[in-house]
Amino acid sequence: MNKYQFMRILESSLERLPSNERLDIIQDFEEHFTIGLEEGKTEEQIVNSLGSPQQIAREILATHHLEKVQTKATTGNVFRAVWAVIGLGFFNLVIVLGPFIAIASIIIAGWAVGISFIASPLLVLVNSVIFPGTFEYFDLFISMLLCGIGLFISIGMYFATRSIVNGFVRYLKFNARIVKGGLKHE
Repeated sequence: MNKYQFMRILESSLERLPSNERLDIIQDFEEHFTIGLEEGKTEEQIVNSLGSPQQIAREILATHHLEKVQTKATTGNVFRAVWAVIGLGFFNLVIVLGPFIAIASIIIAGWAVGISFIASPLLVLVNSVIFPGTFEYFDLFISMLLCGIGLFISIGMYFATRSIVNGFVRYLKFNARIVKGGLKHE
């Protein structure tokens, strides 16, 4: 593979990045080739020393998505970061996807319990409108108790969700560092 082929593959693999970041990365690799050619290396030797352009692009995209989720942790950003890290290697499919599904399930279940507890008085009132003979004050008071518990669960889930997302992002960054080249002592 020569410089032109390498750069073409790298640029097409980085299409999902903003154009200014993609341009900076392409210029950096142009500089690698310029320095390598000045040192007397051939284009093929430079390409071999750099590695696969697809793998380079996957690593850059994973880093980009991890940085983006750190600045703004939206659901879409978290999912993009997870898929980018999974794309670094098949091994990550098991190592990242398993914990992600487990953590997402716990978060969804916690929110579902909190919201259903909060909605319980409304459900008792709807039930009494549909079936007027079944209304009992005990049901209303228990549902109000559940509503209060649901509020506490929802408040707890808000803080738990933020903490879990931040922890999972740190885990993704750790995993991406390992896949890129192992733990290096800095």
